[in-house]
Amino acid sequence: MPFGPPPQARRGSPVGAVFLAFFASVVVSVIYGGIIVATYKNRTPDSVHTLYVVHALINGAVVGALIGLVARRSVGAQVTGAVIAPLGAFFGYANAMPFVVAAQQSPSVLGGVLAHDPLFPARAWWGGQAGTEWISLLGLVAAAVAAWGLAYAVGRRR
Repeated sequence: MPFGPPPQARRGSPVGAVFLAFFASVVVSVIYGGIIVATYKNRTPDSVHTLYVVHALINGAVVGALIGLVARRSVGAQVTGAVIAPLGAFFGYANAMPFVVAAQQSPSVLGGVLAHDPLFPARAWWGGQAGTEWISLLGLVAAAVAAWGLAYAVGRRR
């Protein structure tokens, strides 16, 4: 019979989970940006908004599942996942816009647009049409809720 306290079960790696979730969020955002660039000619405004919200949900689900699996019950990692997922949703959309402009016109025009208005991608995300700002915010909230909810649910079971 060994002496001392019994060994405690490992609680996961919160820092590793955050880095893995960040990397996965970047990958999901790059895939989303590629889909936007490849299909921008055939998209209606409604399909663009729907695809953005679906991307935000997928990004949140991937981030949340990874946080829950790796960090387990770490509340700090769960909250960080709820911050990473909306950032991935935002940057996925905002990083696709310059590539769409470059594909529509030319890379030199893109340089002029970004020199004149460096915040053009963020302004495009916020909504180019009247009354679409709520969709941008809906995507962020959906990503955060999906990330935190899945991280909590998956981490609680481990």
